[in-house]
Amino acid sequence: MTVEPFKNEPILLFQDEAERKAMQAALAEVKAQLGRDYPLIIGGDKVVTGDWLPSHDPSDPARLVGRAAKAGPAEADAALEAAWKAFETWKRWPQEHRSRVLWKAAAIMRRRKFELAAWMVYEVGKNWVEAIADVAEAIDFLDYYGRIALNLKGPEAVPLHPYPGEDNEAFYIPLGAGVSISPWNFPIAIFTGMLAGPIAVGNTVVAKPAEDAVVVAYKVFEVLEEAGLPPGVANLLPGIGEEVGAHLVAHPDTRFITFTGSLEVGLIITETAAKRIPNQKWIKRVVTELGGKDAILVDETADLDLAAQHIVASAYGFSGQKCSAASRLIVVDKVHDLLMEKVTERSEKLVVGPAEENPDLGPVINAEQEAKVLKYIEIGKNEGQLVLGGEKLEGPGFFIAPTVFTGVDPHARIAQEEIFGPVLSTIRVKDFDEGLEVANATRYGLTGGVFSKSRERLERARYEFHVGNLYFNRKITGALVGVQPFGGFNLSGTDSKAGGPDYLHHFVQMKSVTERF
Repeated sequence: MTVEPFKNEPILLFQDEAERKAMQAALAEVKAQLGRDYPLIIGGDKVVTGDWLPSHDPSDPARLVGRAAKAGPAEADAALEAAWKAFETWKRWPQEHRSRVLWKAAAIMRRRKFELAAWMVYEVGKNWVEAIADVAEAIDFLDYYGRIALNLKGPEAVPLHPYPGEDNEAFYIPLGAGVSISPWNFPIAIFTGMLAGPIAVGNTVVAKPAEDAVVVAYKVFEVLEEAGLPPGVANLLPGIGEEVGAHLVAHPDTRFITFTGSLEVGLIITETAAKRIPNQKWIKRVVTELGGKDAILVDETADLDLAAQHIVASAYGFSGQKCSAASRLIVVDKVHDLLMEKVTERSEKLVVGPAEENPDLGPVINAEQEAKVLKYIEIGKNEGQLVLGGEKLEGPGFFIAPTVFTGVDPHARIAQEEIFGPVLSTIRVKDFDEGLEVANATRYGLTGGVFSKSRERLERARYEFHVGNLYFNRKITGALVGVQPFGGFNLSGTDSKAGGPDYLHHFVQMKSVTERF
């Protein structure tokens, strides 16, 4: 087969009038469809349970985006059964055929990108650029995993040394039926990537989307169905995490689990999966991507205007609701005051408002998250100096002003605990050495950044700044599939490196066969 080399999907910035008109038309189209009901999808069947999960627009919580049928343990059992049934045939599909299904799905997403982005604007409050970038990343996952799966097919994927009188070969086989539990903050990109990886190499999946992103998840399944994915290979199971998610994690028929979300839930999943229960005949494989308390370190040699630009982008993109977002700013004393003037000046110009108006910042996801962020802001008022923001803004949505604290102790709660909101805690250090020490003084290790013109310091940070994704002289969010494999150290997860060449190895096992003549 002839396959074009992988290249990343372009991310639109809506500087072109045609792009803006296309997005406005998509928003109008989607707005006319709000309020509909969506079933579960189990073995290709549309299932309505009678219980519903409502999804509301965080920019206007009175607006119903849609309702998804709510699954329980019985539906979870049925979905796993359907997944195992589909596995018996899907695992035998030639790898080229499976890859083509993913590439077809990518092409469909590409044609529907404005519509899919519009659904995210309404359901999770992403502005236009964040939403279209989310779709672009999903397209990349489908295209990329479809390609690298070809590298795992057949004995040629595992070179062996010859041995006299024997034929020896080793090859990869899929694991079986697994569970994907995904977050609301990248409801198409991460949701799609966590499905596409296991599916690409012959597994089947039961997907439990976040309760705040159930409609968008259904739209992804529309794409997969149109692309020709056989029934049961992917099963859609919206439900409450503590109910259906916990049931799936503990189920003896679950072969593997992929989870992206909070540290607390990730540890519960890891612990539960590690316990063998009756009728379970394998050790469950668990892949997690958890939280972060990500830091940017700025030294006295840095370009401060460049640093300020990227600090603001890293801290406040999607209102800081990214595990990769900058929540700690570590600044060398000599340039602290000047840099903070530049950061504050840029931050106070940011526009916060309804996502459909394409502001710099939209809302946080829901009332619970709003209350959590505001609680941490109150804590921060006792742990540092509030120099910007620190308040809920007017309007029906969950709008919080971009917030900056200075004078924060490295061990303060707002410098150690993940807030997941538009809050930046600034720590002053005497020099680069102390800054690097502070950067590593956290239980997390996901992303980090350094702004410096010193080659010696950059090279030192390259190996001593202990994070899975490290960036020099640019923002610390926006990892690209195939370019910056994503995953963190310490309690930030299992360092799965999503979007990288090793990711699919999590979902296969090697079999060795020897024949003596």
